[in-house]
Amino acid sequence: MVRAALHKRWDCVLANDIDAMKCDVYAKNWGNDALVHGDIATLPDDTLRQQIDLYWASSPCQDFSLAGKGRGLSGMRSGVFTDWADKITTAIKAGFAPRIIAFENVVGLVSRNGGADMNTILATFVGLGYKVGALEIDARRFLPQSRPRLFVICVRNNVDLSGLTVPKPSHVFHGKRLQKFLSGASRCVRSDWVWWKLEDAPAADQALDTVLERRSSMPWFSNADTERLISLMSPPSLERLRIARQSGRTVVGTIYKRGRPDAQGNVRQRAELRTDGLAGCLRTPAGGASRQILMFIKGKQTKARLVSSREVARLMGLPDSYSMPDTYNNAYRVAGDGVAVPVVGYLDEMLFAPILQRRSLEAVA
Repeated sequence: MVRAALHKRWDCVLANDIDAMKCDVYAKNWGNDALVHGDIATLPDDTLRQQIDLYWASSPCQDFSLAGKGRGLSGMRSGVFTDWADKITTAIKAGFAPRIIAFENVVGLVSRNGGADMNTILATFVGLGYKVGALEIDARRFLPQSRPRLFVICVRNNVDLSGLTVPKPSHVFHGKRLQKFLSGASRCVRSDWVWWKLEDAPAADQALDTVLERRSSMPWFSNADTERLISLMSPPSLERLRIARQSGRTVVGTIYKRGRPDAQGNVRQRAELRTDGLAGCLRTPAGGASRQILMFIKGKQTKARLVSSREVARLMGLPDSYSMPDTYNNAYRVAGDGVAVPVVGYLDEMLFAPILQRRSLEAVA
């Protein structure tokens, strides 16, 4: 999905994933000339011994999320960052330092293990000769999906950044979570931290109903299953349902089923309804619990179905021409593990392109 955002201005020289299914999807859309399927830890060192302007990684997030139980960088999945950093280190020592390193993950990384994991990641890049900064961007500013994500942007020390940074946090993407982290970060991170200068992102002009298929192939839930969903709703969700029914129009809401503790501390399954015109954050389906449900509410008439494969692609900003997997779960997994296309396009316009136009400080001297 990063390539979907950058392909008009960039040439991709290397793409890598350990997941064969995702590699197949990539090859269908972009070809496999630059594609390497396999564990990044086994990637030959000479693969990166070429001049590359931008490295981008979206490493597994499970160990930084609430589901990760605090494992952080020590976790098997999110710990793949170390393998990636080792490859970058080897390339830099061989004389092939990229101008920009970008790293995307869940916002939970900022506070996981008291901020120690975030500090370790940034200190790694500082030690390799980079200025570091980060942004918290919610895709809801670009798409009808609530999807907050962390974007770490690092730029080589010898690049002139005048006019591209601000002395203190001044943008909605410079959130309080980042400010709190920086106040407790190590000295080396604080000394090489930058607040990126940004223009406001355009307000999303899409509402949830604009990305829905008119004739979806997804089957409707039975009346009994729909009523069961309603029976699982918490009082706040039931109130949103009541208001939607009284609105005099068709309201499209989204539902996730989650485990929530009751007054006695017992975990009960709840169906959480939102009717604010946004989809909830798409997540990799696991056991069916992460599949997002659409609910169409008009008066007392209520229908429900799963979000379709094409709809999850649209919610990530992918065009209808983008080839998705044939099976529903795989399509949802590709979307749930992906990055919102217009967010990457925004970063390219605001930061990547201007940075690459700058001369190095050595050249200026």
